[in-house]
Amino acid sequence: MAVPFIDIKRFEPGFLDTWNEKVKSMSENAQFIGGSEVTDLETNLASWAETKYAIGCANGTDALQLALRAVGVGRGDKVLLPDSTFWATFEAVVNVGGDPYTVDTNPVDLQMDFQVFQEAVEKVKPKAALVVHLYGWGTSKIEELRKFCKEKNVALIEDGAQCFGVKHNGKSLYKDALISTTSFYPAKVLGAAGDGGAVFTNDEELSIVTRRLVNHGRTSHYEHGLVGWNSRLDSLQAAFLNLSLKHLQKRIESRKASQNIYYKELPGLGIGVIQPPKEYDENGYCNVTLVDPDIRPKIEAVLKEKGIGFGNIYPGAMSDQPGAKPFLMERFGKDENARRISKSVLNFPLFAYMTSSEMDEVLSAIKAYNASK
Repeated sequence: MAVPFIDIKRFEPGFLDTWNEKVKSMSENAQFIGGSEVTDLETNLASWAETKYAIGCANGTDALQLALRAVGVGRGDKVLLPDSTFWATFEAVVNVGGDPYTVDTNPVDLQMDFQVFQEAVEKVKPKAALVVHLYGWGTSKIEELRKFCKEKNVALIEDGAQCFGVKHNGKSLYKDALISTTSFYPAKVLGAAGDGGAVFTNDEELSIVTRRLVNHGRTSHYEHGLVGWNSRLDSLQAAFLNLSLKHLQKRIESRKASQNIYYKELPGLGIGVIQPPKEYDENGYCNVTLVDPDIRPKIEAVLKEKGIGFGNIYPGAMSDQPGAKPFLMERFGKDENARRISKSVLNFPLFAYMTSSEMDEVLSAIKAYNASK
């Protein structure tokens, strides 16, 4: 039995029928931009995030650029960000005119290293910083990080593209952030039927600026108080997300059930599993294992032979990307953890409503690799 790395077609009974009816109704009434679906979604998202404001936008990358612009980052401003992340985090800083500096990774929780970050802040004195909540959890130092940035007058943007539904000490990880973002790329825990994103904040002024930037900087229909761009979230995507939110808790529970099997079974098969810091209630976005870089290709070869999907999230450090070279100002961290981890990380299939038979196939493939050694 082949098992995909991720399957985004596992819908609840009746979901597609409801969605098709919604598309038909909205199309008949030309409800394509704005309207109740978008406003309802923003209300629903704010409730989930436990924030005062949620602003929908066109995609997760725009969400980062909106957040950076909202806190005032512009041409020549210094911004710190993790060396372990998706390219969009680095790209967003460059796109708003900022100068990016990368910070190495903590080898325990695989998030940005707080001690290295502190050293970088003292040296660079940045205007802003980005922390990325990777893998469906976040840094064990999140409270210290927020406090430190506030003391040093560094605007902290939290890239939460992978952490929708995650709780930290019993409350939404977004709740206490100055400003945070998410992505609704279809493969996310809360995925749209295309691209989408959102910005969260409790700060009224940041919410006003973000909302203006989303829609050409408008203060009224033909008055533009800011230079923004068109990053509106379209109504059909909002409708799909509203429907999905009704099922999200069950999807998260399903993901976590599969993840717990990996936690239980993989160590006995010689695979080192990374678990989130104890104060996090994760969302089951992905499993993270670290294997010897010399062994990883051999495991992957067995997985390929048996039709088992896998991933490497992420296969390289930001500071090593060819596109980073013209823009990267400095890389902080002497241990090269981001580079080492990127050569070791291996992700097995994990998605909502994964069956026990599929899980058995994955574990059997790993056992087959062990038998072949």
